[in-house]
Amino acid sequence: MTGALPLGDELAAHIAEHVADVPTPDLATQDLAPLPSDRFGDRELSWLAFNQRVLELAEDTDVPLLERVRFLAIFASNLDEFFMVRVAGLKRRIATGLAVTSAAGQSPREVLEAISTEAQRLMARHAAVFTDQVQPALATEGITIVRWSDLGTSEQERLTKYFRKRLFPVLTPLAVDPAHPFPYISGLSLNLAISLVNPTSGKEHFARVKVPPLLPRYLAVDAKGKPSVPDEHSAARERGPISFVPIEDVIAEHLYYLFPGMEVQEFHTFRVTRNEDVEVEEDDAENLLKAMEKELLRRRFGPPVRLELAAGTSDRVRKLLTRELRIGPEDVYDLPAPLDAVGLNVIADLDRPELHYPPFVPTTHRHLAEVESATPTDIFAAIRARDVLLHHPYDSFSTSVQQFLEQAAADPAVLAIKQTLYRTSGDSPIVDALIDAAQAGKQVLALVEIKARFDEQNNIEWARKLEQAGVHVVYGIVGLKTHCKLSLVVRQESDGLRRYSHVGTGNYHPKTARLYTDLGLLTCDPEVGQDLTRLFNQLSGYAPRSRFQRLLVAPRQIRTGLIERIEREAAAARAGHEAWIKIKVNSMVDEAVLDALYRASEAGVPIDINVRGICALRAGVPGLSETIRVRSVLGRFLEHSRIFAFANAVPSPEDELVGPEVLIGSADLMHRNLDRRVEALIRITAPDHIEQCLELVDLGVADSTSSWWLEPDGTWTRHHRDEQGQPLVDLQALLIARQRRPRR
Repeated sequence: MTGALPLGDELAAHIAEHVADVPTPDLATQDLAPLPSDRFGDRELSWLAFNQRVLELAEDTDVPLLERVRFLAIFASNLDEFFMVRVAGLKRRIATGLAVTSAAGQSPREVLEAISTEAQRLMARHAAVFTDQVQPALATEGITIVRWSDLGTSEQERLTKYFRKRLFPVLTPLAVDPAHPFPYISGLSLNLAISLVNPTSGKEHFARVKVPPLLPRYLAVDAKGKPSVPDEHSAARERGPISFVPIEDVIAEHLYYLFPGMEVQEFHTFRVTRNEDVEVEEDDAENLLKAMEKELLRRRFGPPVRLELAAGTSDRVRKLLTRELRIGPEDVYDLPAPLDAVGLNVIADLDRPELHYPPFVPTTHRHLAEVESATPTDIFAAIRARDVLLHHPYDSFSTSVQQFLEQAAADPAVLAIKQTLYRTSGDSPIVDALIDAAQAGKQVLALVEIKARFDEQNNIEWARKLEQAGVHVVYGIVGLKTHCKLSLVVRQESDGLRRYSHVGTGNYHPKTARLYTDLGLLTCDPEVGQDLTRLFNQLSGYAPRSRFQRLLVAPRQIRTGLIERIEREAAAARAGHEAWIKIKVNSMVDEAVLDALYRASEAGVPIDINVRGICALRAGVPGLSETIRVRSVLGRFLEHSRIFAFANAVPSPEDELVGPEVLIGSADLMHRNLDRRVEALIRITAPDHIEQCLELVDLGVADSTSSWWLEPDGTWTRHHRDEQGQPLVDLQALLIARQRRPRR
């Protein structure tokens, strides 16, 4: 297979060999009592609890109003993906008989029933937040969301003209009768289900009209009644009173244009969510790129997993839709109109600065800005002076990582660039830099992960574009996604070749780098350069016996390496030495790691965990996890960085305390990350960088920081005010304020 390394017997054996290489204490000899069977929470319900935390931000009146609208849209988008992937996958496993009892002890059907119950509750709460809280608050600011009947005569006339000119030519009515089978309903599309009567024959008919997804979800109507498309060039700049009308209302009121001579009895909006997870049997795929393109086409026709109906939908329409879509009543969700809250992003984008978070402009990292060089922007000189630990979005991505790659592409002394690309933007300067470098004659390797969920099509297009420019494009190891975030630049200098490296926690995506909090290390340490060279060789060629010095690499080493460190802390605590563990991740589910943390807690190790999303660990349970604190921080930025820190205070053979060990990287504590992905963690060595990482975790779990606390019963409680009712510290606002301080 072109561009991929087969996962053959030799590599599989080597993975097992390296797992065996990592020493782990024999717990059986320590006479430890068995851990309780109910020690894990369910991962699916934990994810729903995370999305509830997002919803609680939309409910928070301290959050700027249009940001509350944004959180409503994020909640809806998150839930769409949850159904498309997690619920769809669970249903598929049940249907094929492959589903097994969860680690939390629930049968697959019990999990599915619990998901349905909780999702129904959360979707109803989401609708109530919009209707009862956010919508009235918007109205007080002159931003109204109205239905057709709320409009004045002149506004309706203007919208009728707009419909005839802009909407009518795009719409396609589809009848359902013996000559017209029930149409395919695309996933996440908004549709009108219409009952019609032929006045001549009296015969009833059914039709469906799809709201074209490329049309605006809401039409803006300004104070003068003039409709417009709300985009960045028009309504987004509107400062005066403005009303928005759901586009389906405008279509519904003009159905007589689509069905002349017919009588419209009733119409209702509905929306279908389909299984959109991608499955490629890579061992049988002659060409991964073509196989993925074929699979993406198949994904469009995945089975339905959720049907959303506007409240008040008649039983006749409900029965017809559930029958034709072959969907059970447990997967039907009745919600107040308008459906598809993801479209609220249109309103959240309004140019009303007083209703948004205060503007924030990232700044250049001080060690990059202060470098003394003949070239003011010589990033290589800055890296030679010292390692640079970046913290995005507070440190500018464009003047650090992007500048690093752009300068490498333009520098005649650079001989080679090697890069992983998991997700990137449609107008990526990173991709442009790689193309420029290849066209300048440099050796350029791009490892493009075309299986990055929901970015598959984008990544396929970039892979072809890179190949056409002369970049060596590979797709990694069959059976594993390449999720690590790595860049390697090889440069000819006066004293020989020097390798410059970047190892990060986030994607090479300039847009999300302004919204996600991520860490990244820029270094020319020879050990790191050697590690990255070996890892890239393993990914692009045949190097199954690679060993690393400052990296832990999954699937071989991360789980076993972390467990070894956790058990080292437990042993230190039992011996009376200083011991602690601090972790910051997006999700943690892996049972082996969680069990190691439980054992460390039994040994008395203080454990602080900052987790954004899923957490199957139970914290603060007497006799199990009394020393474990789990907190979750959500806010204007999406917390995305991963930090693993250990006291590492066990004396060395020379009786010297080693001091804290800190690793950052791409891996979460999930089965997929530790078993089915190529991930990389790098050990941080500079004392100030270690201190910075430890402080980030400490701030995230501090009682004085606004956060959610995981309770022993598995519920999350928000703590955002002190006993006097004063707001607790907003971690992200604090870091923004620090970034704005004048440099000394």
